Amino acid sequence: MFDLGWTELLVVGIVALIVVGPKDLPVLFRSLGRFMGKARGMAREFTQAMNDAADEAGVSDIQKTFKNASNPVSSAMDEVKNAAKSMADLDPNSHSGKLSAERADAKKKIELSAAKAAAERKAREASEAAAKVGEMEAEIEASAGSDVPDTKDKT
Repeated sequence: MFDLGWTELLVVGIVALIVVGPKDLPVLFRSLGRFMGKARGMAREFTQAMNDAADEAGVSDIQKTFKNASNPVSSAMDEVKNAAKSMADLDPNSHSGKLSAERADAKKKIELSAAKAAAERKAREASEAAAKVGEMEAEIEASAGSDVPDTKDKT
């Protein structure tokens, strides 16, 4: 609307300071802020009233009709998705509801088998680690036995 840069705002501020005076300048800015708030509120109310009038007149229905006419495949797919969702929400025994239940059961089975596999893997790794520790201990004992000097007197 107004194309004011920082320099123009600085000039307006200096002129306001000179004309109004430093004592009355905060009062001026306060009243200017109130005026701007009222103007914004009136603009907001006007926009809301226009949107309400457009909704009452059926502009959204006309807009939807134009959208459907311009892209019939997309609108048809949207309608199918909405219908399937509403049917599944209404009747849990419907085909979609049964698929949801089957998918939930399949998910539980997959989680259970994954947990079993993880437990088996951990047990196998633990037994392998214990076997390695046993082998290392045996190697240490064997090397310690051969490195120990003979302390018996041979006289």
